[in-house]
Amino acid sequence: MSEVLNNLKTRRSIRKYTDEPVTDEQISQIIEAGLYAASGMGRQSPIILAVTDRAVRDELAEMNAAVMHREGTDPFYGAPYVLVVLADKNVPTGIYDGSLALGNMMLAAHELGLGTCWIHRAKEVFNSKRGKEILKQAGVEGDYEGVGNLILGHPDTSVQPSAAPRKENRVFYIK
Repeated sequence: MSEVLNNLKTRRSIRKYTDEPVTDEQISQIIEAGLYAASGMGRQSPIILAVTDRAVRDELAEMNAAVMHREGTDPFYGAPYVLVVLADKNVPTGIYDGSLALGNMMLAAHELGLGTCWIHRAKEVFNSKRGKEILKQAGVEGDYEGVGNLILGHPDTSVQPSAAPRKENRVFYIK
């Protein structure tokens, strides 16, 4: 089986991480994979906010937990880094483009032996006043909507998720 198909079949969402740092080179490679995702009409509309500062990561986790009314929890499962994908609100395919970027980054991280999990509520977090301030502080200009938070880190190997059996009757052919 090709490495691509193997990675597609073996990548799992990771919900427990170690404190081991991820290198800047690894983060750059993962981001590059996201930047090469397919996009509607080749517009390359998604942007990526790489959060490697622990204080900002923790603030985003608190904001995310507040959206769920679960203050005091860590919806980022202890992952030390977050790659936030945002879509240009003026691009009709922006959310889809951002979703493809997230998928590419998940596969690239898995290839590098790292763990990821797509965490929702980026839309609500970056629609807030504080979320918009964070984007502005990072130099982001324009009208963007959060697509997803990709938490990233070294997986705790004591927890090994496995693939659920694939559901039947999900493919239909017209020949």
